Amino acid sequence: MAGIDTALIGLAAALSLGSSAFAAAWAETRIGVAAVGAMAEKEELFGKGLILTVIPETIVIFGLVVAILIIGLAG
Repeated sequence: MAGIDTALIGLAAALSLGSSAFAAAWAETRIGVAAVGAMAEKEELFGKGLILTVIPETIVIFGLVVAILIIGLAG
């Protein structure tokens, strides 16, 4: 049976991944709205809008790395 230590490690890993995913989703909505508004004005801004929309996904990758490190260092 798992102890409280294992539960806290799992909670810490889940919080690191969940909070980074929430932050990335919030950032993507803000950037997406601005990119669509910019593309309505000038269609040639599609590439820049697409790149700026994808950049916040690195936040989730960092959260995943932190979660893996938490689980790896604990066990």
